[in-house]
Amino acid sequence: MDIWEQIKRDFRFGSNLTKLIYLNIAVFLVIKILYIFLFLFQITDNNIIVYWLSLPSNFSLFLLRPWSIITYQFLHEGFLHILFNMLWLYWFGKIFLEFLSQKKLVTIYLLGGIFGGLFYIIAFNIFPAFSAYKDYSVALGASASILAIVTTISFYVPNYTIRLMFIGNIKLKYIALFSILLDIISIAGENSGGHIAHLGGAFFGFVAYLQLKQGKNINFFDKIFLGFTNFFKTKPKMKVKYKSKKPPRNDYDYNKQKAEQQKQIDIILDKISKSGYNSLTKKEKEILFSASKKNK
Repeated sequence: MDIWEQIKRDFRFGSNLTKLIYLNIAVFLVIKILYIFLFLFQITDNNIIVYWLSLPSNFSLFLLRPWSIITYQFLHEGFLHILFNMLWLYWFGKIFLEFLSQKKLVTIYLLGGIFGGLFYIIAFNIFPAFSAYKDYSVALGASASILAIVTTISFYVPNYTIRLMFIGNIKLKYIALFSILLDIISIAGENSGGHIAHLGGAFFGFVAYLQLKQGKNINFFDKIFLGFTNFFKTKPKMKVKYKSKKPPRNDYDYNKQKAEQQKQIDIILDKISKSGYNSLTKKEKEILFSASKKNK
C-alpha cells in the first residue's frame, strides 16, 4: 500500500489524536507550499497567510478575523516549532486516551486553545507592558491547546509515571507543574504572548479536570463544539453486504455466514472506537479494508 492510501486509512479509522496531528502537519505543509508559490510569482507578501490565520492581540483586528481563535491553534511557521509541539501532543495524547475519551481530547484541545487566545488578547490590552506591541503582535501554534491536554491528564492521574531520558522516572503532576511554573517566570522574556497563551490553556485544562473530577463530564463544553468534535468522530458502524458468484447451498448456511462476517466487522469497529485504528492487527486491517471495498 502506498503512503497516501495509508494516510487516508489512518485519518478515516485512526484515533482523534492521529487526526489532530495529521491536521497540524497538513496545514503546515500547505502553507509552506503556498509560501513558495507566492515567492516565485511575486504575487504578494508571503506574510499575508500568517496575517489572516494567526491570532491578533489587537481586539479590533480580532473582530475582523474571528476565525483566527481557531486557526491559530493549527498554525506553525518553523519546523522545530511543529516538531516539538507534535511530539508533546503525541506523548500526552496517548496517555490522555488511556483514561479519557476521544471526544474529550478534541474538546479540550480546541477550548484550551481558545482560552489561551483569550488570555493573550486580554493581557495585551490591559497591561501597560504590552501597549507598544498590541497593534501588530500575533499568536500562532498549538502550544496552548497541548498544555490544556497536559494539565488535564496530569491532574486527572497525577501519579502516572513516565521515564524521561537523563532524568529517570517522573510523575505527570511534576511535569505539569514545572511547565506552568516555567511559563509564569518566562512572561517577562521575549515570547511574552506565547507564555501567557500557554497559561490560558493550562487554566482551562485545570477547569476541565475539576469538571471531570466532579463527574460533570464537561457536557456544556461538548455541546458548544459538537460540530468540531463530529468532524473527528470515528465513522459509525457500516453495514457490509457480501455478494457471492455462486448461489449458497441453502438460506440457513448463507444467512449464518453473513451474520458471522458482520459480527467480525462489528468487533473490529468497536475496537477502533475504543482504542483507535492503530490498535488493529494487520489481519484486522485487511479484513476491514476488504469489507469497505466490497461495500462501495
